[in-house]
Amino acid sequence: MDRGTIKYVSTWYEGNERRRQERETELVPDGGEENRLLNLYPSVTYQTFEGFGGALTESAGYVYGQMKEGHKEELLGEYFREEQMAYRMVRIPIDSCDFSLGHYEAVGDAGDSGFTGFQMERVEKTILPLLDDAQEIYGGRLEIMLTPWSPPAYMKDNGERNNGGELKPECKKAWADYICRYIREYRNRGYLVRRISLQNEPKAVQKWDSCVYSARQEKEFLRDYMWPALQENKLTDIEVFIWDHNKERAYERACEIIDGTTDHMVAGIAFHWYSGDHFEALSMIHDRFPDKKLILSEACIEYCKFAADDFLKNAQKYAHDMIGNMNHGMNGFYDWNIVLDEKGGPNHVGNFCDAPFLYDTGKKELQRRNTADYLWHFTHFIRPGAVRIGTSAYSDELEATAFLNPDGQIAAVILNRTDHEIKVNVRLDGQMAEIALGADAIGTLTII
Repeated sequence: MDRGTIKYVSTWYEGNERRRQERETELVPDGGEENRLLNLYPSVTYQTFEGFGGALTESAGYVYGQMKEGHKEELLGEYFREEQMAYRMVRIPIDSCDFSLGHYEAVGDAGDSGFTGFQMERVEKTILPLLDDAQEIYGGRLEIMLTPWSPPAYMKDNGERNNGGELKPECKKAWADYICRYIREYRNRGYLVRRISLQNEPKAVQKWDSCVYSARQEKEFLRDYMWPALQENKLTDIEVFIWDHNKERAYERACEIIDGTTDHMVAGIAFHWYSGDHFEALSMIHDRFPDKKLILSEACIEYCKFAADDFLKNAQKYAHDMIGNMNHGMNGFYDWNIVLDEKGGPNHVGNFCDAPFLYDTGKKELQRRNTADYLWHFTHFIRPGAVRIGTSAYSDELEATAFLNPDGQIAAVILNRTDHEIKVNVRLDGQMAEIALGADAIGTLTII
């Protein structure tokens, strides 16, 4: 198939001021060049990509509530308009997490076995107004993923939401019913809850809301309690994701949970990025469980690990991780908080983090971070339903991933983390074109 033109947009920074350039170049017959090649193979196809999204936490909703109306519209337009970042999915905590103003639970009374006192006052005050406004900008219902950070304190063996602990054996059925009640509460309000994960970071004992599950415990909870509860509540259309933690142990967790008794219950494996690349783990999961989805459910720049003002390197970390995850089977991406305040909060335990947009609540200024610019190079061009295609690159200095969109357009994201310009000969289907990617730049090619 002959394709005529490559449109090319690149982003770089001068003194942390964004520079963006758009160019076009014609594809010409392949003259046999062997060097500096980026090969694209539309006939070699891999996973289908579902889309991009971010998290609506109480902290994000609280900051959003303090924003000027114009800034609210600007923020949500950047994320949810199709002509911008085109988010279509959101992740929402079940009860409180670290990015909450404090602890809250829909039911806090151990004696309320029927959940007659179930209430979502905190959610209704902060998260739902943000969700409603986002859906208005989006022009439809956003797909929601619900995730618990901890069962109510009375259901845990340590008697608190924080510091890990485990779900009491006698509370397993009640906790499964509690999660189902949350799904129904959202659906009864007209929201589109599509998926859940069983537990955020089940290996982590955190000073904030957390709960520990071994692989055996997670499997038993899914098989013996959560799935039967979904069946009882006629909610088996909900996609269930396991693990929801870092990549370095994702393969083992999948192998230990998925078997003949649970295979039909597990839609996929959710993973985070905080322990490093481990891209090969995703490929191993896909090879062993080819029908399971791989969803990055959380990523952010943690200020406890990375400098808040290392703008470029922080953005490059995002692009590097996304390219690696995509090239090893990722089907969908959820960033963490869509907006935070100037400190990277509020966070009720001081675990401050970056976000693509920060809002200075004192100065009333919306700050676009470099990570937003880098995310745009993926989210704006790779459409829902896009299929990853084969690529090969001449050097590890050039990182690249490419997708065939449903309209037949190819979108390829390329990253240069070096301090020098890279020349690239883009080659596909017997055609070729030369482009240049500047030092410390990210670019997206679209080929019609």
